[in-house]
Amino acid sequence: MIADNKRSYGWLTIFMHWVSALVVVGLFALGYWMLTLSYYDPWYRLGPWWHKSFGMLLLILTLSRVIWRAGNKTPTLSGSGFEQVGARLGHWLLYALLLVTMLSGYLISTADGRGISVFDWFTVPAVITSIPAQEDLAGEVHWYSALALVILAGGHALMALKHHFWDKHDTLKRMLKPQK
Repeated sequence: MIADNKRSYGWLTIFMHWVSALVVVGLFALGYWMLTLSYYDPWYRLGPWWHKSFGMLLLILTLSRVIWRAGNKTPTLSGSGFEQVGARLGHWLLYALLLVTMLSGYLISTADGRGISVFDWFTVPAVITSIPAQEDLAGEVHWYSALALVILAGGHALMALKHHFWDKHDTLKRMLKPQK
């Protein structure tokens, strides 16, 4: 089952969800670690190269997820009306924070007019370079949106565990394997 239906998420949604989750956690850890690097550290240039490359691939994946979700049925949510509203709001806030974090990262990286090399496969051009103090402003937005993203993602995971273990809903199971 590739596509989603009213009962379950399909394999493509499940795959994109877990890859996104792993990449977000990895990028946050890498970004936080990069703050400790000195100019003479051998990872000073390599760490950002990895961070930017994975960040741009995550941007492509996130845009694909938004398009996929818009064209697919969403499984019926479990829980009370309040929980369903919270889940919808939380999901859209996660998407918004993903996009804000990645777009601000793009603005940091391209502020000097150079594009972003993605694993030396292709270069994403610098399109916006004229915002005053672009690198500093985008850096602040990037840090706080990434922090909010990781906190919200942690809450998302905790709610999935709550639904699974406390409420005995199939919410977590639906994101692990398509249900028939």
